[in-house]
Amino acid sequence: MPIVKIEMLAGRRAEKKHELAREITTAFARILGSAPKDVTITFTDVAPSDWVIAGEPLSASITAPPPLPQR
Repeated sequence: MPIVKIEMLAGRRAEKKHELAREITTAFARILGSAPKDVTITFTDVAPSDWVIAGEPLSASITAPPPLPQR
């Protein structure tokens, strides 16, 4: 059973996460032959203050990147 864990900056809409999950599930089924019902995907939203690069939280050095354009 494939388990996919995705960590990303908080702020993306639930609908976009669900769309991504469907695409990932389809890819696992197509490429690896996994049954879609067996693919588990979890999302963890991380606040910019909890995302640290080179010892600095994103909230201190830069603003979080904007969410991807909505379709």
